[in-house]
Amino acid sequence: MTEPTVLIVPGMRDAVPQHWQTLLAARLPRVRSVAPMGRDSLDCATHVAAIEREAQAVEGPLVIIAHSAGCIMVAHWALQTKRAVQGALLATPPDLESPLPEGNPTIDALRAGGWLPVPRSRLPFRSVVGASRNDPLGSFERIAGLALDWGADLVDLGRVGHLNPASGHGDWPQAEAFVAQLSAAR
Repeated sequence: MTEPTVLIVPGMRDAVPQHWQTLLAARLPRVRSVAPMGRDSLDCATHVAAIEREAQAVEGPLVIIAHSAGCIMVAHWALQTKRAVQGALLATPPDLESPLPEGNPTIDALRAGGWLPVPRSRLPFRSVVGASRNDPLGSFERIAGLALDWGADLVDLGRVGHLNPASGHGDWPQAEAFVAQLSAAR
């Protein structure tokens, strides 16, 4: 069986060399990445189209590793794609339906950009949602509700903040274990 290609889907950030997704991508043998969207581009459809382009460019099995708003992009993408996905890790998705901390987009800006409503239908592929107990962008309970709606396995990551360099996290070795789990034939 062919080893899957991992598609990295970042959230609303610029390229960050010490982000766990960047570090993970450097270690994986078969990887593609959706370009970071940055904080100025809030058009969800543009980012969903970028996922589709990258996913369709992959031949063979595909595993998605998304972080933050990238998880919400994947949920939007799943509603329209025909591309088969072996599995997805959705790490610390934000609660875009509640006001975010200062410096993040407002609910009105997210709505205007096509992010809202957040898709709540069951994802058409196996998925794992990693939720933090102290994420400033979404309470554990709200993210657990997303996981339930998406039909995803919920993993309690503990107190990891938003699982990014700003919360003290660079490399995240556990991500490779999730890749292996999602890559295993089912």
